[in-house]
Amino acid sequence: MNETTGSQESGNSRRKTRIKVCGMTLPDQVNALDEMGVDLAGFIFYPKSPRYMREKLPPEKIKRIGGRIAKVGVFVNAPYDEMMRTVEDYRLDMVQLHGDETPFFCEKVANYVTVIKAFRLTDNDPIDWITRPFNDSSDMFMFDTMGSGYGGTGKKFDWNVLNDATMQKLFFMSGGIEPGDEEKLKAFEAGETGNKLFAIDINSRFEISPGVKDIEKVRAFVTSMKAD
Repeated sequence: MNETTGSQESGNSRRKTRIKVCGMTLPDQVNALDEMGVDLAGFIFYPKSPRYMREKLPPEKIKRIGGRIAKVGVFVNAPYDEMMRTVEDYRLDMVQLHGDETPFFCEKVANYVTVIKAFRLTDNDPIDWITRPFNDSSDMFMFDTMGSGYGGTGKKFDWNVLNDATMQKLFFMSGGIEPGDEEKLKAFEAGETGNKLFAIDINSRFEISPGVKDIEKVRAFVTSMKAD
């Protein structure tokens, strides 16, 4: 498995969780995210997603995206060889596995690139039981809201279920995060599980249409979350 990109801040100042904006389809908007201090950009390689980006963002456009922003490829039950070609073609820094991938599959991928294994939760799911098989095969976890399909629902799950978990993995938190959630998120950061929160994942609640972000909404959210 791979090293993560640094540890959370410590000391007297508030720890500032990283921010990932997922479902990107426009290169100019990715560059805007980099300029405003977003940490990770997500690109969806699942053909059934309305934010599928392969035809809109060919590899040469992704490769030209510079700066400090990390590129995360989102896959759902993709064949191993196809995924690894995509990682190389697009120079992805991480992969987010959002389907029914097995621990063996995750471990195989994690030999070459950082793996984020996603779990879709209800409010009553036993987090430790669900994640335990993946502890040794994934670098980080992501928690999203259970829906009828593999994609995001735009709805929140009860973040408090994470406080009952004893897992030691860093994780991403997703699912219906929207403008106005900043104070609740900061309170979660300061809580008992906040030290393991690696990044906040935002998507549909910050869009004009699928794959087209409302950049000013994103900017306001980022500014608020990264302020002391």
